Amino acid sequence: MCGIAGIVSHQNVNQELYDALTVLQHRGQDAAGIVTCENGRLHLRKDNGLTRDVFTTEQMMKLKGNMGIAHVRYPTAGCSSSSEAQPFYVNSPFGITLAHNGNLTNTATLKKELFIEDQRHLNTNSDSEVLLNIFAHELQQLGKLELNKDDIFKAVEGVHRRCKGAYAVVLMIPNIGIIGFRDPHGIRPIVFGERKSEQGTEFMIASESVALDVLGFDLIRDIEPGEAVFIEESGQLHTQQCADEINHCPCIFEYVYFARPDSIIDNISVYKARLRMGDKLAEKILKEWPDHDIDVVIPIPDTSRTSALQMAYALDVKFREGFMKNRYIGRTFIMPGQQMRKKSVRQKLNAIGLEFEGKNVLLVDDSIVRGTTSEQIIQMARDAGAKKVYFASAAPAVRYPNVYGIDMPAAHELIAHNRTEEEICTAIGADKMIYQDLEDLIDSVHKGNTKIKQFDTSCFDHKYVTGDIDDAYLQNIEALRNDTAQTGKKIDTAIIDMHNSN
Repeated sequence: MCGIAGIVSHQNVNQELYDALTVLQHRGQDAAGIVTCENGRLHLRKDNGLTRDVFTTEQMMKLKGNMGIAHVRYPTAGCSSSSEAQPFYVNSPFGITLAHNGNLTNTATLKKELFIEDQRHLNTNSDSEVLLNIFAHELQQLGKLELNKDDIFKAVEGVHRRCKGAYAVVLMIPNIGIIGFRDPHGIRPIVFGERKSEQGTEFMIASESVALDVLGFDLIRDIEPGEAVFIEESGQLHTQQCADEINHCPCIFEYVYFARPDSIIDNISVYKARLRMGDKLAEKILKEWPDHDIDVVIPIPDTSRTSALQMAYALDVKFREGFMKNRYIGRTFIMPGQQMRKKSVRQKLNAIGLEFEGKNVLLVDDSIVRGTTSEQIIQMARDAGAKKVYFASAAPAVRYPNVYGIDMPAAHELIAHNRTEEEICTAIGADKMIYQDLEDLIDSVHKGNTKIKQFDTSCFDHKYVTGDIDDAYLQNIEALRNDTAQTGKKIDTAIIDMHNSN
């Protein structure tokens, strides 16, 4: 999972891109990068680390220009080398930079095509570099010395024909403008908005609407599946549908965990969707366990708080904050390597003994992936004096890998894979386990926008919406995503000044 942003303005965009990345930091804590364009010259800074650590004042001063794109990243497979930090750049044609959120599912085929047929060299293992080179090749095939909106849209059409999987993309071409587009299934989120200024209208593209809100941009709408948005450097906006067939299937896990609650994705309020998840879980408890002895509902900070609060209200039991979070520790789910995740749990959370001692506690989390964190938190509750510890998940059991840009691990590392709920309950050390039903999760999100007919729920039900995922593919990503592959080696980086090839 990654966060992307792009701005076309009438003034320097470096500070606003930086601010956008801090707002989108929850989407990736492995690396950050910004590239700006000043009179046809590109200025790039990227490295491993949080946004605040990657950019110094001196480096920010070098990122001049009135348009630019930005990216925060965490790795979905393999290492987290800074050589794979984004944005990526390709010199020919025109000099193009790209930031990508998602995961291509036909990367191996595309790499062969790029090398043998397109005669393009790849410098990393990232599918984002593959996507960039596909777009560059499609643009180069037009043989144009000057580009117009039709050329841009035609290149995006070529990307849609060749690339499979999930991709929300923002690209920048010096002296031309910024392009945002989304795969024909609309799996990953991307929105665009505008802001009026004395100099004229300015535009912004971002992964989530909250980034627009913070910078004073008014949300226009989501980029539709298969659609491209082209913002000229002068500020002229163009949109066009570029896919022959679309089937809107947004990732339901965005609403469960990844997106900020104050974001709106595909016209669905993430906050309200999570409230409805809490209602559904409470309904299930009252139906299946009407004589429950829950004394208090306690969320596991932060993403489960909204659902837990609504559960407590519906169950008519106390809601309490029982864990204090150290906000200087990253989100454990998106940390590469199981050992790092284990180490961080006790550093991240500390129990308030008064809220646990002698009580039957219902802990609520957004989901359970590996289960290791849940097991440690349950033990923390017992150590704090809880009499009984029940555990509820706002999402169903995660039994299968996600292949569309979320680092859900190899199937055998998922605690729910090939286990019953009773076995999971025993494995994590809970007295009782309550999972959200998939139908209830879908209903919680779907109520926000009934026009959406299907969601990507593959990590729960093994149904991959792109239709191209088989056992061989899953075995391959299992080899890449198992914890021994998550090496996370850091290497040096440098600021790169790149000249427009025109």
